[in-house]
Amino acid sequence: METIQVSGEVRTDVGRKAAKAVRREGLAPAVLYGAGEPVHFTVKPLDLRPLIYSPDFKLAELTVNGVTTKAIVKDYQFHPVSDELMHVDFLALEDERTVQVQVPVRFEGSSPGVRNGGKLQVSVRRVKIKTTPEKLIDHVMLDISKLTLGSAIRVRDIKVSEGVEIMNAPGQPIASVEVPRALRSATTAEEKALEEASEGEGAEGDEAAADTAAE
Repeated sequence: METIQVSGEVRTDVGRKAAKAVRREGLAPAVLYGAGEPVHFTVKPLDLRPLIYSPDFKLAELTVNGVTTKAIVKDYQFHPVSDELMHVDFLALEDERTVQVQVPVRFEGSSPGVRNGGKLQVSVRRVKIKTTPEKLIDHVMLDISKLTLGSAIRVRDIKVSEGVEIMNAPGQPIASVEVPRALRSATTAEEKALEEASEGEGAEGDEAAADTAAE
């Protein structure tokens, strides 16, 4: 699992006014929880890009005033207009203490439904897992080799190692193979033709039976 090095400086002044002053200096206010008393510090937003602006799940090795802590980004806020990073919350990792994190879903295998002209539709790209730091994983894998036209795979189909629990509802769809409109039209036309042929054969049978009765 990839770990990103992040350095920060402790800040003693907290509150809204102090946070604004920090941002004017081009820094972002941050807090580290889970390692005793909360630690308030500042960090360079650029240093957080690999953690925040990424679809991948990564760990942070956070060094504040010479003390290094392994942590995860728990929450962050952006300014609604300027997209400026307003605040970041980190959670310290402790052995055997469970954490819940969002990790990406990745796919393996080749879907027969896609090979037959369908389109893979992904409805969930990340799932929440619960585990301990020593068993943390940076993604879950889902096999789509049995995914046919019009079918779906769900959370229950994800296989994870012992000690890792997926928190999403088991029946939640992750991905499906959509039947293209052209293929649906062709299938409908074929079914209609078969239905008409069947009706025609039925009508001929009724006429033959009527002729036999008349004789």
